[in-house]
Amino acid sequence: MWASLISKSKKGGLDVIQTYVFWNLHEPQPGQYDFSGRKDLVSFIKEIQAQGLYVSLRIGPFIESEWTYGGLPFWLHDIPYITYRCDNEPFKVNMQKFTTKIVNMMKSEKLYASQGGPIILSQIENEYQMIEDAYPVKGPPYVKWAAAMAVQLQTGVPWLILIHAMGRSVGRHLQGLTHPISLPFGQRITLLGMIWQPKWGHLKELHAAIKLCSKPLLYGLPTTTSLGEKQKAYVFHGNSSSGGSCVAFLVNENEEDVEVIFRNSSYGLPAKSISILPDCKNVIFNTAKVSTQYGRRSMLSVKKFDGIEMWEEFKEPIINFRFEDMPLISYSLLNHMNTTKDASDYLWYTFRFQQDISDSQALLNVDSLGHVLHAFVNGVPVGSAHGSHKQTSFTLQSTVSLISGINNVSLLSVMVGLPSAGELDRLAFGSKINRKSRTSLVSHGVIRHGNQTPILGFEVGLIGEKLQIYNKGGSSKVQWSKFSSSREPLSWYKTVFDAPAGDDPIALNLSSMGKGEAWVNGQSIGRYWVSFRTPKGSPSQTWYHVPRSFLKPIGNVLVILEEEGGYPPSISLDTGVVTRICGHVTASHYNNYKRRETQVHLQCPPRKHITKILFASYGNPSGSCGSLDYAFGSCHSYNSSFVVEKVSFTCPRLI
Repeated sequence: MWASLISKSKKGGLDVIQTYVFWNLHEPQPGQYDFSGRKDLVSFIKEIQAQGLYVSLRIGPFIESEWTYGGLPFWLHDIPYITYRCDNEPFKVNMQKFTTKIVNMMKSEKLYASQGGPIILSQIENEYQMIEDAYPVKGPPYVKWAAAMAVQLQTGVPWLILIHAMGRSVGRHLQGLTHPISLPFGQRITLLGMIWQPKWGHLKELHAAIKLCSKPLLYGLPTTTSLGEKQKAYVFHGNSSSGGSCVAFLVNENEEDVEVIFRNSSYGLPAKSISILPDCKNVIFNTAKVSTQYGRRSMLSVKKFDGIEMWEEFKEPIINFRFEDMPLISYSLLNHMNTTKDASDYLWYTFRFQQDISDSQALLNVDSLGHVLHAFVNGVPVGSAHGSHKQTSFTLQSTVSLISGINNVSLLSVMVGLPSAGELDRLAFGSKINRKSRTSLVSHGVIRHGNQTPILGFEVGLIGEKLQIYNKGGSSKVQWSKFSSSREPLSWYKTVFDAPAGDDPIALNLSSMGKGEAWVNGQSIGRYWVSFRTPKGSPSQTWYHVPRSFLKPIGNVLVILEEEGGYPPSISLDTGVVTRICGHVTASHYNNYKRRETQVHLQCPPRKHITKILFASYGNPSGSCGSLDYAFGSCHSYNSSFVVEKVSFTCPRLI
């Protein structure tokens, strides 16, 4: 999808594509590098170059970005005496090694602008302000070292080291005031690869307006003038290099519309907005006035997996303690991440004990610092629990039935990525287990039965995960059964489907599922956690994108790992389509800058056309694209719709 997404970005007015470099993806083990497939950084940059754009390469190698462990590989954790992101020799040695590796790759392919390539800027470190207070002594020398180390690599292009957040002045205001209530906050290209209007078009107009101001911005002398209590004018006076031109940005930080006087002329400034005057006289763009078209996007089901006979299932074996089979044994609890080393989300904690009599009211109590915990007693699920963003630790409590004889307790601890900010080496992960019955208890992280301390068994990962049953080769290694409709946790499900016709983006609707991961033709489309609810009670995500490049015309294999017990026959394959487009402009807002004209543009997605005009009016019409509640304007003509229909059906992509 790279070529398509880069093309849409370019058409949206962008000049530069910025990308992080993910250390933990490219060096999963020390000295073992991976730049294949979706990790092919060089090919990605060359595709950007092929489309005539520039690149900002943010090497980091700590990147934050809500990425697991901030992009740092977990194997750093095992290096003796290492402390991350400060004046610590073990960390600096490994950081410099990876940074040098990336820079040399770019040099060998002649990708820096100094070599005729597209990379015009590189970044070392990232968002250091988040932890600088923790390193009052070792922080400043580290930052200076990182900057000097980067410069010594001699890329021939500038380096950026981001210490604090965005700068002040116009840049900060444009960052904060280009998302008014009239323009929903969000990305300009959706997760499905669709252009998101009006954000895409509105920012395209902003880029065009900024480019008209480029010379004074680059070479002019900046001044700031107060226009009111919460209003300012940022003016850039050009010198001889810029032809003596003048550019002004009129900023209104008030929650209400205001009138201001600038250079003896009156200007109306909408609430929380910026007006751009490329000649210090005429307004060609205002951040609050959205003249680009709006779109109403719908998800339409094109394939339902509702036939029970379509599905096969494989029950993930519950790991019980068997001394001779346990890969790891211990008399005390082991740290989750130190044990899995991020090779899997999953770690089994198991133990067994002798119970003299049956007990149907025993209490299992588990305190966890992980993300999720699933508990099983004698192979039977007895409960699940998870933390939250604000409450990272949690407790699982469940009344369980114990049998007379040997009882097996199996706890599956789950991590969903690692924290991405701060001094990461301080964080600890683990569990404290309490099991109370008539004869035993657990305390201080050590499981006891009477005066005995039973042995704990640990196993990293799931059987289906190790066998990779989500791909063609691994699938044949287990015995799949007919779907049983039992909704049991820790189940794998498999079905086959043909690719939908057309080229609309597609996504799996997993609203009927709980938590797990999905694969299409062996390619992971990511973890899902539909049962994790936002404060308003809705799933944080329902649709999960399936790139069409993953698909074959027929015989595509979908595999689902479900931890909590979802219902696969309610899954559907949906397409993202734009079903309605709308646009409006005002006479005081130019969107054709060269001709100083106001125009309405309506453009369908590729291979689509306008089938009907629902509403057209002039003057001061009202209404929204998401509803049919429109009101005619004061200058309305009853043949307005006819005129628009005539133009749109003659030239169906532009009005």
